[in-house]
Amino acid sequence: MSLATNPAASPFGSRRTRRTVAIAAIAVVVVGAIALDTKVVRIGSAEDERQAGFSPEAYGATAFPKIQAAVEAKAVDAATLATALAADSAAATAKYGVASGTGPLFSVRFTGTVGTGKSGIYTVSVEGMPAGDGIRVQTGPAINGTELRDATGEIQFGQFKNQIEFQNAGSAINKEMKKQVLASVDTANLSGKTIKVVGVFRLLNPKNWLVTPVKLDVQ
Repeated sequence: MSLATNPAASPFGSRRTRRTVAIAAIAVVVVGAIALDTKVVRIGSAEDERQAGFSPEAYGATAFPKIQAAVEAKAVDAATLATALAADSAAATAKYGVASGTGPLFSVRFTGTVGTGKSGIYTVSVEGMPAGDGIRVQTGPAINGTELRDATGEIQFGQFKNQIEFQNAGSAINKEMKKQVLASVDTANLSGKTIKVVGVFRLLNPKNWLVTPVKLDVQ
């Protein structure tokens, strides 16, 4: 039988066969490489959240309980802290404070009588405070500032992609505090009542603290 009538003996058929085998071999290598480079991510895992993008709500829900526990552990009696700051601000800051570029932060605890309030910010009379020193507590509806985010010194800008994420983290922590701490409190009618507070303030005016609570109980 001639080459023209026997496909198996045709050099063209032989070349096609070799090409098909080569292509199949390359395909196997490529698929294998893709499989080796593929990472399985479980839905709902931390890696899944990172790939999906930054979620302020999820971050706040995770971060606030840790901040709350740290503030409670570090909180010092308000009268003790005020006396220490008046005696030696630098020494008191080194002992009780957390460094911050916009002023040191202090974790504090006190029980006092609520005075007048405006826009959710109430004055609180606390026994033992030095004359002329005042305490205010913010209860919302707007919780301003980044005191909770910065309270422990462990949450840093470098942990976030950009300034927007960093700011959103602070806002989300404040919202989570409102949900977990203030939602059950009648914050519109606190005047005249006794409250027990654990919270954080930034030392901007040593005579007038604005405390953001991590715990607030009406006695």
